[in-house]
Amino acid sequence: MDMIKSLLDSDLKGDQIYAQLAAQLMSGQLLPGDRLKIRELADKMGTSVTPVRDALLRLVQDGALVMPTPRDIRVRSLTLREYLEIRSIRLELEGMAAGMAAIKATAADVERMEALMAANETALANHEFQQGIVLNQVFHFELCRIAEMPLLTEILNRLWMKIGPLIAQAYHQGGRAMVDHHYPVVQALRNRDHQAARIAIQTDLLSGGRIILHLKMQEDAAAGAGG
Repeated sequence: MDMIKSLLDSDLKGDQIYAQLAAQLMSGQLLPGDRLKIRELADKMGTSVTPVRDALLRLVQDGALVMPTPRDIRVRSLTLREYLEIRSIRLELEGMAAGMAAIKATAADVERMEALMAANETALANHEFQQGIVLNQVFHFELCRIAEMPLLTEILNRLWMKIGPLIAQAYHQGGRAMVDHHYPVVQALRNRDHQAARIAIQTDLLSGGRIILHLKMQEDAAAGAGG
C-alpha cells in the first residue's frame, strides 16, 4: 500500500509540475532556447527529481520542449513554417472563440476585458513587458472562457505552450501593436457583433504577429547564411 500511495503521490506531483511549467510556457515566462535543469527545478519546487523529469518528458512529447541529449532539455524554438501553421490555426480557432464570446458576453465580462486592457496599458507605459505578456495571454483565453468552449480551450492550450515563448521573445519589439487591436475586440463584445469580434481578433493576431514573422525570417536568413 505504501508503494502504491508513493506512486500515486508522484503522479499527482508530476501533474502539478506539468501544469505549472505549461502555464509558464503559455504566459511567456520561458523563452525559446531556455534550458530546464531537472535538479534545479526539483530544488525550486521542493520535490524529488522523478516528478520533474516526468513532467518535462510529457512536455517534450507535446512538442513544447526539445531534448537533444538526456541532459539537455530546452524550450523549443519554432521554425518559420511551424509558426505560420500555428498562426493559421489560431486565426480560425481564436476567431471562432471571439465570435461566440460576442454572442455570450455579459456586462461583467466586458468590464473584465476592459480592466485587462487598462492593466496592459499600464504595463506597457512602465515597460513591464513580462506583465504585459501575461496579460496578453489572459486576454486571449478570456475569450474562450466567455465563449464557453472548453474543448477549444484545450486545443489552444497546446498551441500556446509552443507559441507563448515566441510571443514573449518578440513582445517588447511589438509596442502598441500588441495592445491596440484589443480595443476593437472589446467593442465588438459590447455590441454583440460576432463577425466584428472574429475579424478584430484575427487582425490582432496578424498585426501583432508581424514582428514575430520578421524575427523568424531573420533567423532563417541567418541560418541560411551560416550554412
